[in-house]
Amino acid sequence: MTPKETGTVAYLAEPGRVEFREYPVPDPAPGEVVTTVERANVCGSELHIWRGNHPEVKEGSLGHEALCRVDALGEGVETDYAGEPVEEGDLVAPVYYLTCRRCSACQNGQFHLCENVYEYWSRSPEEPPHFHGTFGTHYVVHRDQYFYKVPDGIDPGIAAGANCALSQVIFGLDSTGVEYGDTVVIQGGGGLGLNAIAYANECGAETILIEGVDGRIERGREFGVDHVIDFREYDSVEARAKRVRALTDGVSADVGVEVAGAPEAFAEGIHLLRDGGRYLEMGNVTPGATTEFDPGLLTRKSIDVTSVVRYDPWYLHRALEFLEAQSDVYPYENLIDAEFDLRDVDDALRQSDAREVTRATLFPN
Repeated sequence: MTPKETGTVAYLAEPGRVEFREYPVPDPAPGEVVTTVERANVCGSELHIWRGNHPEVKEGSLGHEALCRVDALGEGVETDYAGEPVEEGDLVAPVYYLTCRRCSACQNGQFHLCENVYEYWSRSPEEPPHFHGTFGTHYVVHRDQYFYKVPDGIDPGIAAGANCALSQVIFGLDSTGVEYGDTVVIQGGGGLGLNAIAYANECGAETILIEGVDGRIERGREFGVDHVIDFREYDSVEARAKRVRALTDGVSADVGVEVAGAPEAFAEGIHLLRDGGRYLEMGNVTPGATTEFDPGLLTRKSIDVTSVVRYDPWYLHRALEFLEAQSDVYPYENLIDAEFDLRDVDDALRQSDAREVTRATLFPN
């Protein structure tokens, strides 16, 4: 397969304004992989960047959750990061950030906190090799970027979501030590929430979803959630906490997962957990968005709070293995409920931001 002579990149010139730019598709440098983007999903991180709320990224190439097809392999690239041979034409999923393996975080084994994580992601497309984001016709995988070959048994439409939402959820729930017999309450039924339901189910946990959007509740049930608390019916923290207790024989949940992205949800979480419970904070990623919080209650209940950003890069391989084993069990094909041409990226972002769709995907080619 030969790369096209030119390709297109969706570029965020400023919050709310996306432009398209054309560049020659480069040959790969040593250690790099030049790919064609098969599809790219609209993730919550894109919405934060698009609105201007991301603490680090204010402009640059958009897109990170994608499925790519290898066009050309740079010198020295013969396998993916699991040792699987790769060649032109293979479908791959790249980890969307760099892992330099040299900074203090990497030296401490915290690869998900690499200090150079943003050195490539969302860089201006004016800088070679131009194709730094997956909202484009092509994407160049950096030499310090993990990537994995997609197993043959996974539908391409399902595989595109592995390199962000699912990997993030598996890493986060593993960090809490979720185990068989736990009750897990999940605040928010978007892409992260649905993946949390699926993974918690496979860990042997009982799951409770708190949500108030009909489409998200329906998909939560399709993903096998055991109980739903509709916050339109249970319209206060006290009512929702009482309902959780009723569903857990008066004990409350063992594990809470915040993926609603609302500061108020974090404040509510401690009311939903038993004494000694564990709370996973993943949804609130914008510094400066605050809420009233009761630290005394947190202390009195001895709740262990784990906050997670990104994931260790090898979790993408675990996510692909999970999909290979479970994609027939859970309706991942329904997780993407809107498809857009790359040129309609503004519509995809607006509809995603308005929660008119759960997960949108772009077809650049």
